[in-house]
Amino acid sequence: MKTKKLLDAETNVRDEMLEEVKAAKSKKRSRAWVKLTAVAVGIALVLAIGLIISGKDNKNSKLGAILDVIYPKAYAFDDSETRREIRDKNPVDDRFIEALNDFSYKTGALILKDAGKNINYSPLSLYYALSIAVSGANSETEAELLDLLGVSDAQILSEQCGNLYRLLYLENKIGKLKIANSIWMDNDMNGESVIFKDDFVKRAAENFYATSHSVDFAREETGKIMADWVSAQTSGTLSPDIETSPEQILAILNTIYFYDQWVDRFDKSETGEDLFHLSDGKDVNCDFMNQTFPSARFARGENFTRADLGLKNAGQMVFILPDEGVSPYELLSSAEQMRKTFEDGEGFNGEVIWKIPKFSFSTKLPLTDRLKSLGVNSAFSAAADFSGITDHTAFITDVLQETHIAVDENGVEASAFTQIQYAGAAMPEGRAEMILDRPFIYGITAQSGSLLFVGVCENPAE
Repeated sequence: MKTKKLLDAETNVRDEMLEEVKAAKSKKRSRAWVKLTAVAVGIALVLAIGLIISGKDNKNSKLGAILDVIYPKAYAFDDSETRREIRDKNPVDDRFIEALNDFSYKTGALILKDAGKNINYSPLSLYYALSIAVSGANSETEAELLDLLGVSDAQILSEQCGNLYRLLYLENKIGKLKIANSIWMDNDMNGESVIFKDDFVKRAAENFYATSHSVDFAREETGKIMADWVSAQTSGTLSPDIETSPEQILAILNTIYFYDQWVDRFDKSETGEDLFHLSDGKDVNCDFMNQTFPSARFARGENFTRADLGLKNAGQMVFILPDEGVSPYELLSSAEQMRKTFEDGEGFNGEVIWKIPKFSFSTKLPLTDRLKSLGVNSAFSAAADFSGITDHTAFITDVLQETHIAVDENGVEASAFTQIQYAGAAMPEGRAEMILDRPFIYGITAQSGSLLFVGVCENPAE
């Protein structure tokens, strides 16, 4: 929350500082993945993977932080030279971005399916946490996880995750995007010693910037310590209840904190109360933000209209309004349908009228069964091979995620985005009314095109 207040204080951004952002968007417009520009605070999601391990070995009783990391150097919003230098030093293959997008659609279609309530999900957070697990997996366990993540080699996966991390890392006067990872290890289980492999810890630090901690999962305060770490990484937007067990010896935590501002902020004096029509036919009162762009891009597809709002750090927030009588879940019914919803449709340039409800909500998602349905089974069985982490028997017990998102006149906040002006670029080709007064779909993408957050707003008043 402190981060959001500080960044909201930076109200003025010179027009020339936005020229590179607009130019970059124009060049990438031909790509299938639709990007948005908006002011958003995407906050974090918590993903914990607990591995149960049994066996005997030497014990190290030291508790506390055992390996810290130095995060990439932040650069100013208008420091285009440094931005290009980082991009040149950290090449991300288009095939990797496509694999990440495929993962987002496959998992998103399952997780968002028929929720019937507000739901927010971060594909990127799940992807990074599972990638850390892959770095310690072998045999069938490794193969199943790599297949889901869409990359054939664990080393390539680790390197590409590291490069993407450094490209995405952002902290300036306008916004922030920080991915934080950590591994929590207990070298004793019910009196039996457990030894973790140094290579696993080092790999996690090198490309995932994961800090390492030695803890005792049998102690009740361990969950509180882990929750405090999550809260610190997400600027206080998340304070999860993390339960631990004497049978647990390892946890992988990932958080993503995102905040950015709309390129064109909403005038608070134009915000007014109106009705939002729920799926069950009832209405609720909520505050709607209002703005009209005389010349902007939008798309019309089968059963939906899609438009986006630009963010000052070149990300976007896309909004998808289902046609009257169409459920959001019809547009998210499969990975293929979700891709069409976010990428297909006929593009137009014309007047776009925005009416967006202010909303803020949190989501808790148990993901274990979803991953099993996607073919990840070995990792959850006693036959799992995590010999890259330890020589003891180990398998995943739970995969959980918690997120938060909030949208207001300044931007978006969430563990979790505007529109690009084209005045003079093309003749108006139509008109889109993005009157989001019924359940709708949204997504937040980074400049790379990777989907940070995706969700459905069923009731902005909740």
